[in-house]
Amino acid sequence: MDGRININVSAIDYDKTSKALTQQLILLEEMVHSNDDFVMTDSEFAFGWHFFVLSINKSLVEKLVEMMGPDFNKLKGKGTEKKFLTWLTNNVESKSPRFKLAIKEEMESSKFGIF
Repeated sequence: MDGRININVSAIDYDKTSKALTQQLILLEEMVHSNDDFVMTDSEFAFGWHFFVLSINKSLVEKLVEMMGPDFNKLKGKGTEKKFLTWLTNNVESKSPRFKLAIKEEMESSKFGIF
């Protein structure tokens, strides 16, 4: 991987979800004194859902881990990337209707494909 975490996002409401994710990540950037550490693609609409990719610099996640200390390890998930998904979901779920986050590389390498 090239220093980025690519997250597949599935959302019922693209506008609300992308806005909530952007706001949360801007707050994170401000907390760790970072800038321009994430990008989001436009959505593709299918089956009543919007699908898009959120790409985040690993350095931003590493700064969050450093800032949270032992509390980060208490988050649900195996490995830093999964724990970050849990953190992001927990901070966005109250601001956005139904959405799901998944690590892009894991979905592409899945034996059974995308569900």
